[in-house]
Amino acid sequence: MPKNKLRYKNINLYEPFIGSIEKKYVNDCLNSNWISSKGKYVKLFEDRFKKYIKVKHAVSVCNGTAALHVALLALGIGPKDEVITPTFTYIATANSIDYVGAKVRFVDSKISSWQIDENEIIKNINSKTKAVLIPHLYGQSCEVSKIQKICKKNKIFLVEDCAEAFGTFYGKKHVGTFGDVATFSFFGSKTITTGEGGMVVTNNLNIAKKVNELKMVGNDKEKHYWHNIIGYNYRMTNICSAIGYGQLSRVKSILKKKIEIYKIYNQNLKNLPLEMHNEQSGTTHSYWVVSIKLKNFKKRDKLRNYLNLFKIETRPTFYPIHTMKMYYNKNYKNMFFNAIEIGRSGINLPSGPTLTNVQIKFVCKKIKDFFYN
Repeated sequence: MPKNKLRYKNINLYEPFIGSIEKKYVNDCLNSNWISSKGKYVKLFEDRFKKYIKVKHAVSVCNGTAALHVALLALGIGPKDEVITPTFTYIATANSIDYVGAKVRFVDSKISSWQIDENEIIKNINSKTKAVLIPHLYGQSCEVSKIQKICKKNKIFLVEDCAEAFGTFYGKKHVGTFGDVATFSFFGSKTITTGEGGMVVTNNLNIAKKVNELKMVGNDKEKHYWHNIIGYNYRMTNICSAIGYGQLSRVKSILKKKIEIYKIYNQNLKNLPLEMHNEQSGTTHSYWVVSIKLKNFKKRDKLRNYLNLFKIETRPTFYPIHTMKMYYNKNYKNMFFNAIEIGRSGINLPSGPTLTNVQIKFVCKKIKDFFYN
């Protein structure tokens, strides 16, 4: 342990970039007394968001998991249905399928991109398959155009989980515009934040109406306090929307900073026994979190512990969900080798837009020290 450990300032995995514009809008909410789910900023945020990613409808909700839940419900997915999704993803992706009573059918990911393998999707489609749920992980896009064609050919829904992919493009289109419906998260550690929040986007008016009904506790629009369905209280507050509305005004600077952070890491971590999570051809990586994969997985946790001595916060890549007791199945024993490899050898590095170049280079130096000493 370094003798001067206490002298190091925390370098957190992610800190949001909150400025005067967000504070101005939040204060406007407070002064207006419209602080919950009513108020002008909810619609302002939804309208600005859909304009940015170029989609017809955007419905705000209280978080990204709620967004996935109501998106699947709006498609009519339920018991006896199966939904294909990768085992290498955040737990909410699989949980949302379970919430609606459908069966999760896991598939493997590509070792090159860490994204769902479209060839494995084809192999796993059957008569019960109702949808494919694809997360775009860590800011990198899946082969979403190919997956879109697979879904159309087999007449199944495509759902995009864009929780980690704001600012990510496949070709010239923002992710979230390929599927029947897509979801975003605005948790405090996301590229743009509302503190806590989510968004459901679609080009289908009926899906948008259904999502809005579900998130509003199933309220009837005409008959006050009459409920037509079992809905959920998944509304976003006016204050959260105000923060998001402000964040969208600084999108260019935030995304530019994210690329700069990646470039510094990439330049300073060359010739080490690790691989960067790089941008794939034909896509625009938003680098939500800059990530690396160690060539020797046995050193992953040792490196994380070493960095922690210098108050550098890191995060392991996702543990494959099929290895967790809620979803474990003995038939999975000799499957999903890529997901296991990425999950046991990957690290997310500090990537927030408030990081200084000095801090990023300090992280790089300590990673070099670990391997060279």
